[in-house]
Parts: sequence; structure tokens; C-alpha cells
Amino acid sequence: MKHLPKHLQPRWRYLAVSIETWPDAGIGRRAFQRELWYAGQNLLGDPGSADADLRLMRFEVAGGSGGAIVRVRRGEVDAARAAIACVDEVNGHPVGLRTAGVSGSVDACSESYLGDPAPSSTQREVAFDGADRPARRRDGAVDVDAQTGWVGATVHDTE
Repeated sequence: MKHLPKHLQPRWRYLAVSIETWPDAGIGRRAFQRELWYAGQNLLGDPGSADADLRLMRFEVAGGSGGAIVRVRRGEVDAARAAIACVDEVNGHPVGLRTAGVSGSVDACSESYLGDPAPSSTQREVAFDGADRPARRRDGAVDVDAQTGWVGATVHDTE
């Protein structure tokens, strides 16, 4: 089978997506890809989802934060961004997604927008709700391990 000539090959754009969730959330690559497909299909319908062709190229989540690179057809970037914005949970764990940028290659996308997808986090005890509780601090955000689950806070809330 012959390859298509270069002018007939599909053109791709790569979206850098920042991911934020609770530190103990078990989010895997396959589950995230499945949620992308469902969001694209629910928002854009079958033809729109097929046109966008959302494909996960890279996925890394550790300690509640990370990044992903999503491949999309060149003319469907806006539709893909809307579909990504519709993803609010993966495997029953809430996630926050933010499209950091769009690039023409995986390497440029990774270098320009993701950098280190898993920023360092420190664990310590904080005074929260009248008791000392374990917490993780990363980039100005604090995730406190309360009895009912994780609570998002800022550094100023724990001082």
C-alpha cells in the first residue's frame, strides 16, 4: 500500500492540557482517553467527534497534578478545546483541565507548554478545622486530607 502524498496527508495540532486532581486519585491513561472520546461524542456528535479525532499522545499524572498532549485535526482545534472543557471527572475522581496551548508538533508542545508536568509537592501537617491534618502543598495550592475526603485550600487558609 502506498503512502499518501504529503499535500494529502492529514495535518495535526497538539493541545497541551494541564491536569489537576486530588493527590490520591487513581487516573489512568485509558480512562482519560475514554473520557475524552465520550466528551467529544456527547458535545460534537458522531460526525463532529470523528472530524476532531481526539487522540491522547502523552499522559502523566503524579501527586494530583500532571499534563497530557491531545492530538486533533488542524481545523478542529476550537471544537476539541470545547470537548476537553466538558471533562469533569475520570474514574469517579473530579479533575480540573486547562488547555495550556496549541502547537504543531509533540516536542514543541511539550517544551513550550508543559515543561515539567508533575511539579514537586511537599507533605506536612497543617492546622485545619481545629485539628492537625496531613496536607500536600504544590504551587500555592494546598490539599488537606479531611475526614470526609480531600479539601482544596490556599496557603493563606492554613496559616
